[in-house]
Amino acid sequence: MDHLLTAPPFEELAEEVGSDVLSSVSRPSPRPWAINPFLSSYAPLNTVGRVVPAMLLLPSHRVPVPEVEPALRALTAGEPILVFDGPDREGETDLIFLSETATPELVRLARKDAGGLICTAISDELRTGLDLPFFSDLLAIATDKYPGVAGLFEAPRYDRRSAFGITVNHRTTFTGVPDNDRALTIRAVGEIARAAPDRSDDALREMFRTSFVSPGHISLLYAAPGLLGERKGHTELAISLARMGGLSESATVCEMLGDSGGARAPDAARRYAEDHGFEFLEGRTITEAWRRWSSA
Repeated sequence: MDHLLTAPPFEELAEEVGSDVLSSVSRPSPRPWAINPFLSSYAPLNTVGRVVPAMLLLPSHRVPVPEVEPALRALTAGEPILVFDGPDREGETDLIFLSETATPELVRLARKDAGGLICTAISDELRTGLDLPFFSDLLAIATDKYPGVAGLFEAPRYDRRSAFGITVNHRTTFTGVPDNDRALTIRAVGEIARAAPDRSDDALREMFRTSFVSPGHISLLYAAPGLLGERKGHTELAISLARMGGLSESATVCEMLGDSGGARAPDAARRYAEDHGFEFLEGRTITEAWRRWSSA
């Protein structure tokens, strides 16, 4: 992973991808009032991580899952949805959108209206193809050289393992923090996920190497191999939804926080979804749909 640790000089990037792309990375969005103008007219950032609208159409051969169809249509259209995992787990609602449809507007929505950590989830198949480590694996490897990290890793209280992997920035970003920068990084992860079925592992790793540097400001989350049959986190809920919809298997998630210092209450999150016209799903609904879909 040494190739992820250094970025080429800014001037070299300008020659590689074009100065027009670089100049667009940190400038204000031309349509700040729109939730997702990316699929229609957001041309400046469309050069890197391009979304082909035809790729986002729901395939006709899928097993019907009517209870999640509205959410799948929303994700396909580049709209966010809200998912409450359940009272027996984190007890949190996440705002979720398909990574390849990321825009500065969606990142800003997650940052301001949700308020939690913005993370990008990928399937275990893609993680394996890219040969990416869990962050806990990196801690374990570092223990001999850095004894101070020994014993730091523990499973979270709400699950038996953490989904956290490495953090990345797109190579054409400067700090990687602004909404435009993070949207570009997220969208590039989504593009790799979309390309995965038609690319070799070597080709995918080359795409990843040439697209990103690490550390960065987007945390990657890795879904469990068995998805909802193994773990019922927002990572697995989001990737299972994408798989049922035949969509690219990368989704970006962000916890909805409340004004009291804790997670936003489920009823308050549901009201937010209703007020903004967003789909709201409970984890058990997705889990049941997945059980029927995966056994068909």
